Amino acid sequence: MAERYSSFAPGGTAWLLQRITAAFLVVVLAFHFFQLHFVNHAAEVTFLGTRARMENLGYFLVMVLFLIAGTFHGVNGVYNALVNQGLSGTPKKVVLAVLTIASVALIVQGIWVALAMAGMI
Repeated sequence: MAERYSSFAPGGTAWLLQRITAAFLVVVLAFHFFQLHFVNHAAEVTFLGTRARMENLGYFLVMVLFLIAGTFHGVNGVYNALVNQGLSGTPKKVVLAVLTIASVALIVQGIWVALAMAGMI
């Protein structure tokens, strides 16, 4: 029988964060869909409406956490999938560096846009 292999060490920090972010994303994604497809239909979403929602501190914080959790969860999942496929040595370090830089850039850009949408900058 094939041996199960995972780059996640059960009980490790990355393993735990992957599960926590998954649970958080399920809840916040449901909230996001409800908010933007049932309360405000997609065709009715406007810049001013988005700005009004982002001015609410609770909504703003949830959306920033959504950005951070989604970025971590996705990038960590991709990285570990590559490791599970046999990525190792120098290529593994290069991929980790590129994904880390891309993640930081995405989060910084996303927070900058969120601050602009909230009227904070």
